[in-house]
Amino acid sequence: MMKKIFPVLVVVAAAMFAYAPFMILAAPYESTMGLVQKIFYFHAACGMAMFLAAFVSGIGSAGFLFSKKPSYDRMAVAGAELTVIIGLIVLVTGPLWARKAWGVWWQWDARLTSTLVMWMIFNAYLLLRRYGGLGSEKLAAAVALFGMANVPFVYWSVNVWRTLHPKTSVIPSLQPGMRGPFWFCVAAFLLLSIVILMLRTELEKRRQELDALYLAAED
Repeated sequence: MMKKIFPVLVVVAAAMFAYAPFMILAAPYESTMGLVQKIFYFHAACGMAMFLAAFVSGIGSAGFLFSKKPSYDRMAVAGAELTVIIGLIVLVTGPLWARKAWGVWWQWDARLTSTLVMWMIFNAYLLLRRYGGLGSEKLAAAVALFGMANVPFVYWSVNVWRTLHPKTSVIPSLQPGMRGPFWFCVAAFLLLSIVILMLRTELEKRRQELDALYLAAED
């Protein structure tokens, strides 16, 4: 079933990304920021995809700690890698937008700092998996759970503290002409994330099978 649906998801995701720029181009300009505000469609959508990947890694880590099943571990690794990759896009597109909106590239406010911290946590997870040695997957799983626990904090930080970053209420208050392109971009990034997670999980399965064959050959 998974092999049948995967090519369909790839085609749909590619078609959505091909069409997204035309929707963004047709969307109305924001009155104060003008053209640069259109980064929002990718920046915010990437943020949501980053949260999804962090939850996948955290849930996979929890499942691995309680059941010891390799399938959960593969899910955790795939989610962590995707969190780091998409998180980097979030951290790059944010300052590009902030420079025009705020006049500075970076502010150490609650949203920006907490996002950076969460991104570093999942980098720590990957470093532990790579260099931690025997048994490091359990310690790394705990790190991923801590990273997942940061997601609600990152999301609600703009509503709790006074920050330069727009509050979560900005999305429901979008102009009618902006809502369609925004949610289309969100759907495109979430679908792409699902495709990458499926592909990376399968790749990790093949890698574990190959490691098992090497160990069997050495014995």
